[in-house]
Amino acid sequence: MYLDSDNWLKASIEYENADFQHLGSVVTNQGYSDWATTEIPVNIKSMWYRFSRRGADFRLECSEDGVTFKQMRICHMSQVKNEISFGVYACSPEDSSFVAEFTNFEIMDCQWLAHDGQAPDVEQ
Repeated sequence: MYLDSDNWLKASIEYENADFQHLGSVVTNQGYSDWATTEIPVNIKSMWYRFSRRGADFRLECSEDGVTFKQMRICHMSQVKNEISFGVYACSPEDSSFVAEFTNFEIMDCQWLAHDGQAPDVEQ
């Protein structure tokens, strides 16, 4: 999700070496980045992500099978207004190459269910 160069967030798999890779997320608010990562096995070759919004709060989830999603991160984006930009990306920060394939892209109703006492969803 991209607001501007000082305010954005991402979820990713980052290949490190033949022994491990990282499932990660980065939140950048007002130019300050906060990284969260966890090691995952190198045999994981695909990942589903789900991105939800409630006002200025966002939730990232991941799934290895596209059915059972696990929360990766919840964050608040202090500079968010109404509209946001979001999409997919692939990159190779070092001198290497790979194939990245994006499938099953879908825009749907918010899957981040409200909890008791939370204000109902409002059209953004």
